[in-house]
Amino acid sequence: MTEGRPERADAARNRRAILNAAERLLTQFPPHRVSVERIAAEAGVGKGTVFHRFGSRAGLMRDLMLERALALREAVTDGPPPLGPGAPARERLFAFVDAVVEVAGRNKGLLATLGRDAAAIGGSEEDARKQESVYGFWHDHLSRLIAEERPDLDAELLAHALLATLGHGPVVRLLSEGGAARVAAVLRGLAEGALDGTADVRAPSHAATRQE
Repeated sequence: MTEGRPERADAARNRRAILNAAERLLTQFPPHRVSVERIAAEAGVGKGTVFHRFGSRAGLMRDLMLERALALREAVTDGPPPLGPGAPARERLFAFVDAVVEVAGRNKGLLATLGRDAAAIGGSEEDARKQESVYGFWHDHLSRLIAEERPDLDAELLAHALLATLGHGPVVRLLSEGGAARVAAVLRGLAEGALDGTADVRAPSHAATRQE
């Protein structure tokens, strides 16, 4: 879309049809079987339209993930509690963990597809910034909630650890097989253990850090 020019209605319809088609196909087939040709046929458009709208298969997959991430961001900042403002930090944290896992598992294999395609083509600086912005928001939000509930914890590292789990190979496979509820339950348990003190993830003292 040209900068500053509103998207034409037919272009907007095509974009929405392509994204919806990709999402449907990713719930039915493993990522390697969801080709541009198959997406185009499902959306009822030509293959050239997909490339024109998204540049590449990887670009389409990134836009799909970013769209889900944007919806989550809006729910966190402006939506009702417990995901949105107004609930205690602990309740918001658990709700956010559930929501992040839902985004990761909503389209089977999407995270794996993103990782593989990004590694294959390198991706543009703008693509990298967009993905870093998504992760940055998720990490900052988790860190703030953890620190609000337990200021003595190493909130930044704990937030990284929770999010990193979603990119781990066996977890990605479990999500692709419909195991989002199981993953969410375990991540909530880990977070709860940290908040309740049954898992020692306190930030080390400066003295201890110097001795290492």
